[in-house]
Amino acid sequence: MDTSDLSKLKQARGPFATAFVDVGHGTENGEHEHGLRVRAAVDQLREQGADDAVVDVVTRSLMETADQPAPVARLVVANADGIVLEEVAAVQVDQPVATWGPLPDLARWVEHRDATVSFVLAVVDHTGGDVAVHVSDVPTALEEQSIEVEDDRAAEINKVTVGGWAQKHYELRTENAWRESADEVVDAITSYVRAGHHLVLLAGDPTSKGMVREKLGSTQAEVVELSSGQRAEDGGDEALQQAIREALMEQVVQRRLGAVHELRERLGRGEAVASGIDDVADAFVRGQVDTLLLDPTRAAETELDPSRYEGLVLGDGVPQQPLRADQALVAAAVLTDAAVTVAPYQAMGGEPVAALLRWDQPTPGSQDA
Repeated sequence: MDTSDLSKLKQARGPFATAFVDVGHGTENGEHEHGLRVRAAVDQLREQGADDAVVDVVTRSLMETADQPAPVARLVVANADGIVLEEVAAVQVDQPVATWGPLPDLARWVEHRDATVSFVLAVVDHTGGDVAVHVSDVPTALEEQSIEVEDDRAAEINKVTVGGWAQKHYELRTENAWRESADEVVDAITSYVRAGHHLVLLAGDPTSKGMVREKLGSTQAEVVELSSGQRAEDGGDEALQQAIREALMEQVVQRRLGAVHELRERLGRGEAVASGIDDVADAFVRGQVDTLLLDPTRAAETELDPSRYEGLVLGDGVPQQPLRADQALVAAAVLTDAAVTVAPYQAMGGEPVAALLRWDQPTPGSQDA
């Protein structure tokens, strides 16, 4: 996860109230159940000593109706100045977060965001295509456009086989029209790829998909062809939706496995890597951490005492006393623009955290030191 989305927290001063709560209305009694979940969260905040004014701000935010279907959850981080961070996501929250403390409690939000994927969905046929940018935890497209061939070209594409000496002529003209249509679709896709959305899910007519994929070969797009989906389905093609879900899950798995494999390779070489609370904290002091790998549950069960690491910056006014390690290290990642990804502790040699470093730090006393 790119922590730049959390940059609003850099200048904020604690203590913070953090709430990550399911706010969906997916059942007949959805509104009532929403209210009960919010009440339980704010009661927990009060029990932990949260200021009444901050609790009131959090309550108002959590009670707002989210204009999207369930599942949907809302993250709120607030301090004495008001709401510092507020996000809505299409996710089921089985373990709500409600904490009051010197640092925001963001590990569960990071775990969710680390599983989100931005992508371009292109559903194509011989007459054009529907191209849209999506983020996997948002139910509607962020941007979209529909490409249609001109009327005379559409007639060309739909012309029946005439037979005889003219058949090859019409076949050639039709193929050229298809390719021109594919060119326009590729131009639309490429504009989104250049904007940073490198994953392209391609659905629709098999011949048109092949043309589009061939033309995308010179771009930075990572193209995944889906076996389902046709245009004009208005999002109601369940087979297409399932194919999209499976492709996105595969992307998340590959991304996390890639980070774990990189960690293991670096551990094997003993280069540009940190493992365990102490090593990772020291690496943050030096500004070395490129990617923090975190097991949210295990890290939450571990403490980090910032007074032991001279120069470790966790935010304005953070007390020099033992803190939850997940909160402290996520805060350090946000402040140093390090990425965060989720990994099981088993993949980190039994440690709750590890880090891929921006450069290697030779061991003191070694020949290279």
